[in-house]
Amino acid sequence: MAGCVPGRVPVEGAVLPLLPGGPRCAPTPSFSHSGCQFASCSKDCTVKIWNNDLTISLLHSADMRPYNWSYTQFSQFNQDDSLLLASGVFLGPHNSSSGEIAVISLDNFALLSRVRNKPYDVFGCWLTETSLISGNLHRIGDITSCSVLWLNNAFQDVESENVNVVKRLFKIQNLNASTIRTVMVADCGRFDSPDLLLDAGAPPGRIFDLGSDGEGDEEAAGPVLVRAKEGLRRPLDGLLDTRAQPQLAERALETKVAELLAQGRTKPPERSAAGAQSKLLIFTTGCLTYSPHQIGIKQILPHQMTTAGPVLGEGRGSDAFFDALDHVIDVHGHIIGMGLSPDNRYLYVNSRAWPSGSVVADPMQPPPIAEEIDLLVFDLKTMREVKRALRAHRAYTPNDECFFIFLDVSRDFVASGAEDRHGYIWDRHYNICLAKLRHQDVVNSVVFSPQEQELLLTASDDATIKAWRSPRTVRIHQAPRPRPRPFFSWFASQRR
Repeated sequence: MAGCVPGRVPVEGAVLPLLPGGPRCAPTPSFSHSGCQFASCSKDCTVKIWNNDLTISLLHSADMRPYNWSYTQFSQFNQDDSLLLASGVFLGPHNSSSGEIAVISLDNFALLSRVRNKPYDVFGCWLTETSLISGNLHRIGDITSCSVLWLNNAFQDVESENVNVVKRLFKIQNLNASTIRTVMVADCGRFDSPDLLLDAGAPPGRIFDLGSDGEGDEEAAGPVLVRAKEGLRRPLDGLLDTRAQPQLAERALETKVAELLAQGRTKPPERSAAGAQSKLLIFTTGCLTYSPHQIGIKQILPHQMTTAGPVLGEGRGSDAFFDALDHVIDVHGHIIGMGLSPDNRYLYVNSRAWPSGSVVADPMQPPPIAEEIDLLVFDLKTMREVKRALRAHRAYTPNDECFFIFLDVSRDFVASGAEDRHGYIWDRHYNICLAKLRHQDVVNSVVFSPQEQELLLTASDDATIKAWRSPRTVRIHQAPRPRPRPFFSWFASQRR
């Protein structure tokens, strides 16, 4: 795919216009699994669905402004390409902004349902063909909170109030102003057919898994309130003694109290039965600061992949518990993008590194971040880093203005946007940068066609989406096709 050139199609097919204006919201295109269609989000608050042919044409445009949306930011097709998930920023009462997810039918482009999603950069994702994951956020203190991840039916018209359309999946404690963002799902059933070429002679990669192995968690999981109070009293007596620790900050005290309270109220991870086809819920999080610097991984078991169960409002006894994460990967930097390989086994992560040896003293003041973007690769089966970091693309915004840059992975390539006005393509097996794709402004996102990996879309703050093809596929599409010989000409030649 070296030396990619824009697809030789009419202007409206190669460069798709989007409306500029508004804050950066990382608008992103997404392909259907068949590759026949793709969707785009934009700051004009529309979700557009396009027909992907040599001449790209617009099939439908859904305006989300009547639903109090400010802009659309993310879309994803379900597995059989019958439904489209679209998420954006919703303007609520008193100008408070959270997110909302809409489900659109691809048969008649009808809006089927809307689901609240907070914070809006959870984005949302499909778990099954007809159920999707959304988020909610509950503040506990100034820098402590609780993220709840919900499983929602795409079709919410039910005839009985005893039929669930939503079910709580997980409830996770957040410390030091962090929150859960950017959820995605990996299918563990595809791990045994890896598609990445690894160097057999290379030493094993670094292990980043900080998660608990579950040993010794059984006692801590019990709702023994008396024991929890006794365990809290001794540490708090020391923490509140200002003569002993006059430098103790109020934020540090809040974090310590939250950690101690959670010790007796956190359920250990469930273990899957042998042969069970589970999935992994992946998201960005943190434990030191609001800047997302860790990847949280939580296993979703088969019995959790349905909204069937107690009717909402029943089984409230379990609401006192937090759910422990199965794995945590710390990248020691600000995570600005994630993407899965087609086999779902490898996680590619865009990260802007913190200085070596940096320490977070104040959760509201994270360390400065590098301009270089490191593209890291983790094996989700072994929880190891398996490739050296790719580095060519750059970003310039500081921590408090840093925004998400989407990346994508095909069988042989990996692509990413950047703030240097280019999209980038690498060979994912040999770590070679193959192409720089120019725009006039920040490139927010990229996406490969799942059926034609030498077709790439790039979306930019210059208000365009560009379609790029490799020179090889351009030659194939431009090659003259043999014209069929007329029947009478063939008949005459046979008589000679």
